Amino acid sequence: MQRIHLASDHAGFDLKATLAQHLTGLGYEVIDDGAYSKDSCDYPVFAHKLCEAVERENCPGILICGTGIGMSLAANRHPGIRAALCTTELHARFGRRHNNANVLCLGARVTGVELALAIVGTFLENQFEGGRHQRRLDLLKVPV
Repeated sequence: MQRIHLASDHAGFDLKATLAQHLTGLGYEVIDDGAYSKDSCDYPVFAHKLCEAVERENCPGILICGTGIGMSLAANRHPGIRAALCTTELHARFGRRHNNANVLCLGARVTGVELALAIVGTFLENQFEGGRHQRRLDLLKVPV
């Protein structure tokens, strides 16, 4: 059973619950890293918690906020995270194949449930192609 981490802020709470139920039904072990209610909260807290788990466990994660922008900004602060804000299945496909994205970011206020389910499915069924794409990812590393 593959493990997947999910986290959201208050704006993404309902979509997170829907995705968790869907993924559990598909046989995933879903770990909920918060938020645990619709009370107003700070998205970076939950982004950081999920990203630390994804880096430690080498498993995928999904972050959800109102637009997905805040979560993607917070997630990409982590050196082992390649978070992709996806609004279409094409974004998810190439985010995985070409950019080796390990965290999917979604906007609950801008992405309907059916589209979100399709994006998640595409994200999880695609794998990194490597090759020239790895060379490009290596160029993203900040020189020390």
